[in-house]
Amino acid sequence: MEAKLNTRGRRIEVTGEVVSNKMDKTISVLIFRMVRHKKYGKYIKKTSVFKAHDEKNQAQIGDKVRIYETRPLSKSKRWVLAEILETAAK
Repeated sequence: MEAKLNTRGRRIEVTGEVVSNKMDKTISVLIFRMVRHKKYGKYIKKTSVFKAHDEKNQAQIGDKVRIYETRPLSKSKRWVLAEILETAAK
């Protein structure tokens, strides 16, 4: 039996909008997802706010960003900034 050390699971990536960048090297990202109602079948828009690691403090409020899941970096931070897709219009 041979173990593959270089293979990793599929990386979970989501896109969202930065709602806060007041912390050092951390941003809060608002994520929307559509969830089907169990009884009625109607789709409902749900939101979540994830804390993501931003090493260079480059993301600003209103930016569209892509983040990916990683190991726990702090009590509430489990995501890392992958890239800034669109900057906020000033």
